[in-house]
Amino acid sequence: MARDNGGIIGVTNNPTSSTATGVWSIESQYQARVGDTWPPRALFTTKSLRFNDGSSDYLSRTPSSAGSTTTGTFSFWVKRGNITQDTYIWTSYADGTNWSAIGINNVDQLYFYAESSGSAVANLKTNRVFRDSSAWYHIVVAVDSTDGTADDRIKIYVNGVQETSFAQRTNPSSSADLGISETVAMEIGRYGSGSAYFDGYFSEFIFVDGQALAPTSFGVANSDGVWTPIIYSGTYGTNGFNLQFENAAALGTDSSPNGNTFTVNNLTSIDQSTDYPVVNYATVNGIGAYRNQPTLSDG
Repeated sequence: MARDNGGIIGVTNNPTSSTATGVWSIESQYQARVGDTWPPRALFTTKSLRFNDGSSDYLSRTPSSAGSTTTGTFSFWVKRGNITQDTYIWTSYADGTNWSAIGINNVDQLYFYAESSGSAVANLKTNRVFRDSSAWYHIVVAVDSTDGTADDRIKIYVNGVQETSFAQRTNPSSSADLGISETVAMEIGRYGSGSAYFDGYFSEFIFVDGQALAPTSFGVANSDGVWTPIIYSGTYGTNGFNLQFENAAALGTDSSPNGNTFTVNNLTSIDQSTDYPVVNYATVNGIGAYRNQPTLSDG
């Protein structure tokens, strides 16, 4: 008896958020995973958090105990606002000579940098530039200074693809302290002394303490080849966190089991946005030429 599943007896599976019945085809399994329909699991966040550099917006937390100083993974979705300016995405800041950062510089190159006693411990800066203020980028920075291969101690991925062309590359020495999970101020959206504020949007900002993970822990290419978010289902380590920005009244809430919630600085409920990686809103390009050029702000 022929059925619409290619002749197999039974009803073609049509999964929902809580049930799955009938016969699975390979494609239906794949699409269910990409669409988060089965097996049942929490949906990817439908929110983002908008940062305005003119308002000095940032999130901050100082860990009470140190985690791994050599190994960790950062995963976040970012949509830029103002470009061609120094902006810090994440910092761990003890003082002006001991700090680590992920940022985008004033010529729009993405980098990871770590400094100890005024000397660079690690410095990776891409040749590629990131100037598209209409697009969501998924960025993963995985660090592990204990790796036996020097070029594998810091890996940067964008939309699932590893960056391999660098304008600057200073690899950390074996087992070097990268300052990523220490008992000093950890901030999102600015340099630790109060400058170079980020402008744009973040969605699902994750830190995994003690593991260097591949981007496939956080995303997958869908059937159209578009890099798409999936839910991270692993562990987080001592100072790991998962910021979903779902609670407008508590935007720094950590959704991981750790409860490593961040303090919100100069951000309010109006900064919560429904512009997120799966539903990308149109934005005006700040580098375009317009008659009677307006001042663009707040995304």
